[in-house]
Amino acid sequence: MALQDQAISLALEAGEAILSVYHSADFGTSAKEDHSPLTRADQQAHEIIARGLLATQLPLLSEEGLHTPFAERKQWDYFWLVDPLDGTKEFIKKNGEFTVNIALIHQQKPLLGVVYAPVLGKLYAALRGQGAFRQENKTRFQLEKRENPPRPEVFKIFASRSHMNEATRAFINRYPNFEEVHMGSSLKFMHIAEGQAHLYPRVAPTMEWDTAAAQVIVEETGGQVLHFETGQALHYNKENLLNPHFVVYGHLHYQPA
Repeated sequence: MALQDQAISLALEAGEAILSVYHSADFGTSAKEDHSPLTRADQQAHEIIARGLLATQLPLLSEEGLHTPFAERKQWDYFWLVDPLDGTKEFIKKNGEFTVNIALIHQQKPLLGVVYAPVLGKLYAALRGQGAFRQENKTRFQLEKRENPPRPEVFKIFASRSHMNEATRAFINRYPNFEEVHMGSSLKFMHIAEGQAHLYPRVAPTMEWDTAAAQVIVEETGGQVLHFETGQALHYNKENLLNPHFVVYGHLHYQPA
């Protein structure tokens, strides 16, 4: 699909710009209205991706761009949903756990997703119904779609370093044997997509651009990203762009017994 190739190319180009700032002496860090950090890397990545995706003549909604009013965007059938640098706090900490996220949404569902981790040199992509792959050094490796995996003896469960709360702890404790692991950005989803971890409960705020690209990659490897309370798949282009609380499962076999 030409649009997928274009999204991959732009993610890689944005990653180069991010790394240039990452290895510089000055991140140009400032604070947004919600007090979250913003760096030159966020801004440069947004400009690269926005310029490239607007050439497709499809609407764009980016964390770092102007946010179109719901009255207009509710008419969108297809649109790009982008987080130019997911994990800005991790970027500032220089731990490498940040990604570029580009998703194409069709009728409130992610149709394609690209997640690129510049420091790791790993890019993940999926097209709904066509599977998912990891790309390193221009070589693509198809990701296995798990049909009926056995329940693991020990569940590897992602927990947020900064958003642990009673609801998350109660959910994790429903698993008698678990190993708690920590990681920033959409990399948590990618480890689940590759079968390196099993689930990730998120009972704390996230935005639509944080999850859309990663969701379709998880789904194309047999997993699900489900509303914490209703069990329905997350959907996009809501009037309020805040996500509900959710759980990422590597497979539905991994739900609490």
